[in-house]
Amino acid sequence: MKVVQEYERAVIFRLGRLTSSGPRGPGLFFIVPFIDSCTKVDLRTVSFDVPPQEVLTKDSVTVAVDAVVYYRIVDPIISITNVINVNRASQLLSQTTLRNILGTRTLSEILSERETISCSMQENLDNATDQWGVKIERVEVKDVRLPFELQRAMAAEAEASRDARAKVLAAEGEHKASRALKEAADVISESQLALQLRYLQTLTAISAEKNSTIIFPLPIDFVQSFMRR
Repeated sequence: MKVVQEYERAVIFRLGRLTSSGPRGPGLFFIVPFIDSCTKVDLRTVSFDVPPQEVLTKDSVTVAVDAVVYYRIVDPIISITNVINVNRASQLLSQTTLRNILGTRTLSEILSERETISCSMQENLDNATDQWGVKIERVEVKDVRLPFELQRAMAAEAEASRDARAKVLAAEGEHKASRALKEAADVISESQLALQLRYLQTLTAISAEKNSTIIFPLPIDFVQSFMRR
């Protein structure tokens, strides 16, 4: 008498041959002692880590990439009869598949297209493990480790790019400010009263900041006489 859980199935061999009834379970069932042998298969989703793989990218950069794979057994009979250790075989196949896929990509593609790489790896693994009764549910690239010298070079390049953008923005701001000042000067020069009001506003601002300073304003007409000369 044997009992298997809801998430398990039992594959029964009778004198070395599979029984015609197929996988048994869940629940209680009976086997013939000394004639039948029973192997339990777990149908739950299993995850394992792919160790960091040293990969030479398409643009000749050495990186270390690791991943995690989620899979489950969908056919208990095939997972027992077609492969000795389905978990070990899936891990080794994941390592070689990860190296093969990353070897065809550049460093920028590996850093920016992780989701695409994960989907491609999942598709390749799923096709290869179909004959083992395994369904690859998900693959995720966890981390991409770069050499220290390359990290410093990329940081310097990013800093230089930020400085260049800041200088361009500052130059654009100066250009817009100069155009605005020119337009304001043209408007003020058209009216003597506007120029006088602007002059008084400037004096008010200066006196508000430094109220101990004594200012002697000159008439605008007096100043203009010197400007004409």
